[in-house]
Amino acid sequence: MHDHVHDHVHDHDHDHDHAHPHGHAHGHGGSSRKLLLALLLTTAMMVVEVVGSVWSGSLALLADAGHMLVDTLALLLAFVSAWLATKPADDRRSYGYARLEVLAGFVNALTQFVLVGFIVWEAVNRLMRLEEVHILSGVMLWVAAVGLLVNLFVLRSLHGHAHDDMNVGAAALHVMGDLLGSVAAVAAALLIGWLGWTWTDPVLSLLVSLLILASAWRLLRRSSHILLEGVPEGLDPAEMEATLGQADGAIRGVHHLHVWQLASGSRMATLHAELHDQRAAARALDAIKHLLRQRYDIRHATVQIDPERCPDEHGGCTGHERH
Repeated sequence: MHDHVHDHVHDHDHDHDHAHPHGHAHGHGGSSRKLLLALLLTTAMMVVEVVGSVWSGSLALLADAGHMLVDTLALLLAFVSAWLATKPADDRRSYGYARLEVLAGFVNALTQFVLVGFIVWEAVNRLMRLEEVHILSGVMLWVAAVGLLVNLFVLRSLHGHAHDDMNVGAAALHVMGDLLGSVAAVAAALLIGWLGWTWTDPVLSLLVSLLILASAWRLLRRSSHILLEGVPEGLDPAEMEATLGQADGAIRGVHHLHVWQLASGSRMATLHAELHDQRAAARALDAIKHLLRQRYDIRHATVQIDPERCPDEHGGCTGHERH
């Protein structure tokens, strides 16, 4: 009975996994095109701001370009993720390619920390020698203003899909942060041009770097938690064991529960279930799978039905292990 039930679990999940990506594919066409347009515009504007920063001598423009680099990587990640969502699993990658999204996000976060360090170092140096700094406020203003318009256009194009597409929504948040960076660069250019306040350039570049740092920390914390197979946010393994143990009257208890996620929104679980009556294994299995889907949004689970006692007790399967 045990082998039959375990095989049933794998067959059920295999069918679901191959059907799942195609369900997402229908909605990815429009969002992929919007993401590609946003990626191309943001990349072009980033290059313009880097050139404008070198030409005008503005650190705020360089910081905004740095933030745009973050956005470019985020948009590239979102675009590739939308494409990978349609790519089926294969023999070498039985879980598919979704975790590339998390790995790229982790590298992106580390890159942002390096970028912030450079901006802060340069800003402090400029504040210590303000009299030597010369900034072409006119060039700075025009470049920053164009950047502001591009960010507004990109944000407007993404906004229509942000409410029903997590990928596009995350990209829109990045662009919103960059919009604030462009506003800061415009403000610095106006203050330097009107009042000669050259100190506003490094000070506002520090404020933009704080925006980058905040997004980098959130991305690093989230991606590292997923890579460490951490329990998805909002789930409590102890509560899950207790709830699943009451899914059907034939279940004596649930233990050895592990729950994690491959990428955002892709939750997985393995668990052992002990039964009062082995003849009710199929019914108990269905009840557990149904509850995992409906209450915890876990659509891929491997359930082991134990005989009289757990065969893995020597490996710590005592009901006290927590992930």
